[in-house]
Amino acid sequence: MTLPRATATPADRWTRVRGPVLGAAVAAGLTVALHFRDPHESGSWGFCPSAAMGVYCPGCGGLRAVNDLTNLDFAAAASSNLLFIALIPLILGLWVRRLVVGWRGGGPMQPTRVHWWLGAGLIGVAVVFTVLRNLPGSWLAP
Repeated sequence: MTLPRATATPADRWTRVRGPVLGAAVAAGLTVALHFRDPHESGSWGFCPSAAMGVYCPGCGGLRAVNDLTNLDFAAAASSNLLFIALIPLILGLWVRRLVVGWRGGGPMQPTRVHWWLGAGLIGVAVVFTVLRNLPGSWLAP
């Protein structure tokens, strides 16, 4: 079964891919900013409220991980936030999927349906990750 090819003008195509393209542009700009303004320096990007209370949330270390990735230091990035590094392929895959659907002329994408057990599993992984990184002497702490 072949899908019908949509005949769309370039303006229509831009309308469909504008969101993913602009989102990528914002992410690229923030990544460049993180490269030049090092989040490893205390207070350079403000202070995290949960870290100030002595609790590392699942996102703690994400800015440092992006900075480490821009310096091609993959070990340091994984040390900063292993969960974030593990989710990058998923995030990129969803972005590419949205871009391709828009480019090919598909209509607005419906939210991705996730089985309840997959959503519960992702939340469970985040909770376990948070608990493990807050244990004394944990190697998962940022």
